[in-house]
Amino acid sequence: MKTKERTIWEELESGFGGGGQFRVLLHLALKPDEVFTKYALVKATGLRTPSVNSQLKTLLELNWVTKYPFTPTTYQINTDNQVIKHLLEFFGKIRHVRSGP
Repeated sequence: MKTKERTIWEELESGFGGGGQFRVLLHLALKPDEVFTKYALVKATGLRTPSVNSQLKTLLELNWVTKYPFTPTTYQINTDNQVIKHLLEFFGKIRHVRSGP
């Protein structure tokens, strides 16, 4: 059975998801050299544990996040992924941009 290949737009939509998913992704992306436990992501994002679990599952399926089987398990943004490389570049460019007029 062949898996349907996603377009880049479908991948971005899946990866960004709702606000919660974006919060997890953004937290990981803003600190690409750090690893985080689920507990640390719950605390940093203000999301509940089941929500963080769900967001991580999607991000892992996209290969946007790497899971390390330590005790406790830790997660890190996957800087080897081409989409993530571009997102990190984009986030770096807009990091200090102020919104509004």
